[in-house]
Amino acid sequence: MAGILRRILTLLILLDFTNDVWTLPAPSRVSMDSVNMRHVLRWLPLQAACNTTVLYSVQYQGEFELLMRNGIWLDAAECQRIPLPRCDLTFDLGSDSSYSLQVRAQCGQQLSAWAELSRPFNRRDTVLTAPEMKVVMVDDSLQVSFDNLPLTAAASVTLWKKEHEQKAVVYQMPAEQEVLHFAALQEGAVYCVQAQFVLHSGLRSSSTEPRCVSITGPDAAAWKTPTTVTVTAVVMLGLLFALFWSIVHCRPDSCQSYFHKEPLPQSLKENWDIQILMVGQEEELTEADPELLSISAEQRASKTDAEFTAGLEKQNL
Repeated sequence: MAGILRRILTLLILLDFTNDVWTLPAPSRVSMDSVNMRHVLRWLPLQAACNTTVLYSVQYQGEFELLMRNGIWLDAAECQRIPLPRCDLTFDLGSDSSYSLQVRAQCGQQLSAWAELSRPFNRRDTVLTAPEMKVVMVDDSLQVSFDNLPLTAAASVTLWKKEHEQKAVVYQMPAEQEVLHFAALQEGAVYCVQAQFVLHSGLRSSSTEPRCVSITGPDAAAWKTPTTVTVTAVVMLGLLFALFWSIVHCRPDSCQSYFHKEPLPQSLKENWDIQILMVGQEEELTEADPELLSISAEQRASKTDAEFTAGLEKQNL
């Protein structure tokens, strides 16, 4: 009886000590969100009052750590003292074993207790969605590619000629391969492609909708270049003919309106009246009659023209 009382007292002391150490509440609603082999641990942000940013740290424990390493916990390298209420563990959970996960909060020097995921997580439980497939035709071939192909998953691609589904062929495309190439397909035929993700554990995603493409072949595009050149030449000849016809058959009144000659400005005209006056003559001409000045200017101009003509004749002689 005394031993039982001693154990109860020890337990009460430990509980009281724990309450003193863990003064910060632990994170709640810890869950794992795993889609297409991307594993993200989530929890609710801490609601307790904190005069600084609340930080979170995550640890994991696989079957190897549990059985072979005395149950130690490993720190998630990218999720130590992070401010966000989530942690991407895609590269930490690198095997198909079951993992235990836990997270705790920190406010300054205060630490919370560890909040553990309700049950161990295995990446084989991930949810696979239908692939995002792209199909591109190049000459007589098809190129198939995928966006965000999951790690450790393969794409199972089915190809068949339309109306010959019973002869469909299945190809496996590993995650590290970027493009699946189907060459030398029948010209003029219609081929259909459908795909789904497959894990090596056997888990499969839903399939894409069939994508059907008509194969035109490499010779089908050969006519495009000469045809384009021919059409361009015909259009240019038509424009030149229309321009020539418009000029030939243009009526005088219309042509004058189109090709109107603007008069030269006064400053560019050749008949300039240049007068060089001596200082003594300026006052005399100022007092003279304007009409006489005009006549005098005309006489000088005619005289200058005559002298210029005589000079040219002498040079010719």
